[in-house]
Amino acid sequence: MKKQQIVIAILTLLLLASVCIAATPKVKLGIDVLEESGFDILKGKKVGLITNPTGVSQDLRSTVDILFEAPEVDLVALFGPEHGVRGNFFAGDKIDDAVDPITGVIAYSLYGKRQRPTPESLKDIDVLVFDIQDIGCRSYTYISTMGRCMEAAAENNVEFVVLDRPNPLTGNIVEGATVKEGFFSGVSAYKIPYVHGLTIGELARVYNEENLLRNGDKCDLTVVPMKGWKRKMAFEDTGLQWVPSSPHIPEGNTPPYYVATGVIGEFYQLNIGVGYTIPFKCYAAEWINAQELADTMNALGLEGVIFRPIAYTPFYGADEGKEVQGVQVHITDFRKVELMYLQFRFMEVHHRLYPEHNLFEMSKNRWHMFDIVCGTDEIRTEFMKNHKFEDIKPIFERDVEEFREMSKKYYLYK
Repeated sequence: MKKQQIVIAILTLLLLASVCIAATPKVKLGIDVLEESGFDILKGKKVGLITNPTGVSQDLRSTVDILFEAPEVDLVALFGPEHGVRGNFFAGDKIDDAVDPITGVIAYSLYGKRQRPTPESLKDIDVLVFDIQDIGCRSYTYISTMGRCMEAAAENNVEFVVLDRPNPLTGNIVEGATVKEGFFSGVSAYKIPYVHGLTIGELARVYNEENLLRNGDKCDLTVVPMKGWKRKMAFEDTGLQWVPSSPHIPEGNTPPYYVATGVIGEFYQLNIGVGYTIPFKCYAAEWINAQELADTMNALGLEGVIFRPIAYTPFYGADEGKEVQGVQVHITDFRKVELMYLQFRFMEVHHRLYPEHNLFEMSKNRWHMFDIVCGTDEIRTEFMKNHKFEDIKPIFERDVEEFREMSKKYYLYK
């Protein structure tokens, strides 16, 4: 009996140990490494923190609260990007300055009447700290906010610290043309490809050292690297919990879909799942025959993706209350998928099946937005000639290898 009890006790301990090991994240984030160091680079300094709800430690404590409570760290200001410091604003909402209700610290908006900190807001700040989860894609506005804050730091002699975070698209995928003159905007603020293949800290180093900041300025930049992150890691490999980076990026597996549908989502004639329960995971419209589209898309034989016929009725947005049909995009292995290409392959198929519904002609008022997201008007103008993906593939690919080779100088991880 005693032997049985001993065996049961040992098995129980082993089970508990395995659960603990499984529950422990493999990656320590920049904020965790900073805390582990005793906040040494911030001690005795007045700190401004640029963050949102994704700024959390591996055990989901807010970076706002961690720095507010840190000994010898004086958190004097917060700066919020699109969606705000606490994430309580919708996409595109203009945000006013306010007092953070939890800490009582002033929260300056960087998504409203200004896009960068003002000299007045920085006059009592020694160091700006950036801690926001990126999704690895140029048109996601947080990396534009980071660059503009780096410019403000350089112009006002303020140190800049980036607390690094994983790239959920891995550190190996680079796709799309770099931004061309005349097409810089909040969704294409710097001359980088659509998918940049860098962590937020590595990207900050590229901005700083490759003269991408305004007037070629450089800030006094420090990156606090993660521990345990590898370039091959998808977000699910990190063991970390995903905090929604915006209302339509609810899960850690959503970023690849954002790349696969986000550009065509600028054409409001189509529904890409936004307004329904699967944002960025669909190509659908009222006139599409779901089975016909699914069969034709699957016949392309694209690796790492399956297209399933779907019909649904969005709850809000331009298609609220309307039944739309199309395909749900099921990415089975995003490392094998040319993500940005998917939506243009869809547009080629769509034009072949439904030529009477010319998406470009139906969406003329959205051409400018489509172009600035792409970073150039060449993609639209060339595609409109024949509606063939192969016509625009060279435009997507012409800058990729040059950027990949350049950016390797700034890698922090293998």
